[in-house]
Amino acid sequence: MIRKIFNPRLLLLPLFAVFVIAAGPATGPSASSPPVFPLWAGDAPGALGHGENDIPTLTLYAADPAIATHSAILVCPGGAYVKFGPQEGVPVCQWLNRLGITAGLLKYRLGSHGYHYPAEFLDVQRAFRMMRANAATWHFDANHVGVIGFSAGGHLASTLATHFDAGNPSAADPIERVSSRPDVALLLYPVITMGDLTHKGSQRALLGEHPDPKLIELLSNEKHVTPQTPPCFICATADDTTVPVQNSLMFAMACKENKVPFELHIFEHGKHGFGLGGKDPSLSTWPADAARFLARQGFLNRRSIAK
Repeated sequence: MIRKIFNPRLLLLPLFAVFVIAAGPATGPSASSPPVFPLWAGDAPGALGHGENDIPTLTLYAADPAIATHSAILVCPGGAYVKFGPQEGVPVCQWLNRLGITAGLLKYRLGSHGYHYPAEFLDVQRAFRMMRANAATWHFDANHVGVIGFSAGGHLASTLATHFDAGNPSAADPIERVSSRPDVALLLYPVITMGDLTHKGSQRALLGEHPDPKLIELLSNEKHVTPQTPPCFICATADDTTVPVQNSLMFAMACKENKVPFELHIFEHGKHGFGLGGKDPSLSTWPADAARFLARQGFLNRRSIAK
């Protein structure tokens, strides 16, 4: 089971250690510099060094209290596990803030810096647990925390949605006691499978040049959907030449077979990596569709939380 890779002795981050980055977004709901949280107080598990590329972080974009829905979503940018697509990071956090949702931007470790599975999965699980464990302090409901991922970040998000655990109630670290199951998952042009229809660059960066067949099976997430998988919003384009649309279709079919609520949008045309859709009259409609989906999941109508 995936949970066996955790070593609680390595997970010692105090809940509220805060570091601030030099420059936040110049515009949007939060113009001041957002706080950046390292995922671990010391070295991350399996760290190869002590530089910026070795330190996974969570940057918190808090919703304006005047419109806050007291929900939160962890944002996983794509980039084939070798880089981060800028259109899938801060702009997505700002879009969520405009909906009244607090966003956490994940900087996970990358294959281009020598990191392969399980480092990326350790990072996304830790970041998600950190958000849920800090829900009261960060002013959102611990039962309304989701994940959104794009491309390879979609693979990471779908891995979280299919390989979560309930937490370790006896862990010394409070963060490790909470569940890593997201309450909703949004997957945009996602890499889903590590099999024949995968994006080879993402597979190579995550699993190495000659991946173990057992890891290919384990991280082909269409094979690990269960009735406990959270509701999913899935969006892709039919003519994506980078990540075959079958990735999205396979995951949607697995949701259907397991009676997992899902919404699937396949646009006729669109290049891979379209982010929020830009000025494209079709692709730019998905954020509104996703907002309606989130509203149905209770993410947009919670105007108060228990004190």
